Amino acid sequence: MLRSPDRSLALYTVPVAAILALLLTFILPDNTRLWDALNRALPGEPEQRVVVVGIDDASLRDYGRIGNWPRELYGQALGTLEQAGATAIGIDVLFSDPARNDSRLADAFSKPNVVLATAPGEGRALASPDWLSPTGVSALNISRDGVVRTFQTGYPAAPDSGDATPADLNPSFARQLAVAAGRNVPLDTQPQLLRYTAPSQDRLPVIPFRDVVNGNVRYGDIQGKIVIIGLTASGTSNLTLRDVTGQVMPGVALQARAVSSLLSPPFTRLPAWLIALMAVATAVSAVLARGVWGFALALLMLALAIPLWLGNILLPGVTLSYAAILGTALVALERWWNLRNLSVRDPLTGFGNRVAFTRALEQRWTARATRPLGLLLVDLSGFRKVNEVYGLRAGDELLSDLSGRILKHKRRNDLIFRWGPDEFAVLLDSASVQDMTTTTQRIQDALQELTYRDLPVRASIGAARTGPDIQTPIDLVEAASRSRYRAKYQREQRG
Repeated sequence: MLRSPDRSLALYTVPVAAILALLLTFILPDNTRLWDALNRALPGEPEQRVVVVGIDDASLRDYGRIGNWPRELYGQALGTLEQAGATAIGIDVLFSDPARNDSRLADAFSKPNVVLATAPGEGRALASPDWLSPTGVSALNISRDGVVRTFQTGYPAAPDSGDATPADLNPSFARQLAVAAGRNVPLDTQPQLLRYTAPSQDRLPVIPFRDVVNGNVRYGDIQGKIVIIGLTASGTSNLTLRDVTGQVMPGVALQARAVSSLLSPPFTRLPAWLIALMAVATAVSAVLARGVWGFALALLMLALAIPLWLGNILLPGVTLSYAAILGTALVALERWWNLRNLSVRDPLTGFGNRVAFTRALEQRWTARATRPLGLLLVDLSGFRKVNEVYGLRAGDELLSDLSGRILKHKRRNDLIFRWGPDEFAVLLDSASVQDMTTTTQRIQDALQELTYRDLPVRASIGAARTGPDIQTPIDLVEAASRSRYRAKYQREQRG
């Protein structure tokens, strides 16, 4: 049975949907806005093991500019933190003045649980050879809009940084702190999502640096914690960044979030092949579901991102949602195409109707002198009896069978039309007398044994060709009709 034109387009829209969805996974691999929204709406639990010691405005008033501080201040602060039982201590302050990197802090800065920050591109080497503590690159990934969304555990070493090869990775500051605290964190350049945590109401967010230097801290706030010392004073715009909420924050606070993210269960990114497969399946499902079900699929993909986020899985719901919308757009395009052709297309056989026949005949009529036109009119006797006895569905099956038989014997440039309820027209292009005879005979032979169950069905074919006696398209149709009536009359007489 022939397919109706509105269904046959699925043979084209399904592969197109699959290709577009596949391309979409490469164009939109990350869903930044979705993950920002989920990060804000579903923040992680505040990490109680991470404490920030802030070099605030009061500390700067007491000790002056940070570059001119006596080295003993850091030693006093580290002594207080060690006595309080800190597990790991990170100093997110860059010591870039070689003249002041003396040996006075060699003991304090040579302990395995003390991590010193280095600037991006400096490598692992510190300005003082007497400092043996592990180092980490104090870097965070800043997006084009100035928001810190991700960080890395490793950053590529610069060729001139003093490392062995440019292919080596320098560990990040946050990664080194997590390792010093006993967490095994591999080096990787893959960006990891910076987990947003809502401020805790149960503790002070920042401990002043001068209080630590003076020993005015509760040991219970420090014991067993990972402590990060960094600049939090106001007016230091070069050390402030924005998080996913848009809030301007000191870099040390975001470093603390990076450490907290490493201590928490990591987010898992789905592999590219799986995302591509899901996008293709979503787009194809939207096409096959038809209607507006694609929008429901789009909402479902976005909704699935929420429980998966809670399970630490990053689902690119926006990408999959767009894939569903692409499938729906193709369905809409298919509907538009069908509506556009509805007035000239027979929905049962897929052939043009009588309006389409008239247009085609008029378009080819002007070239009839060099490209003679032929017309075959096929009339089916017994069709109404089939409808009366077996129903309309049986009549549709009979017409589909007849259409398929005619289609097999037409030439490449010939056109077939459904002329009436039980009539078909075949418009032959560049038809010679021999072409008319051959094509008529082939179709007649194909329809000779046409039956439906126990009911006899007979086909009559009338043929006409343009010539001196055919002046208008109406003349061609009337000539073919007369030929068809003669063939039908002769068959009845023989019967």
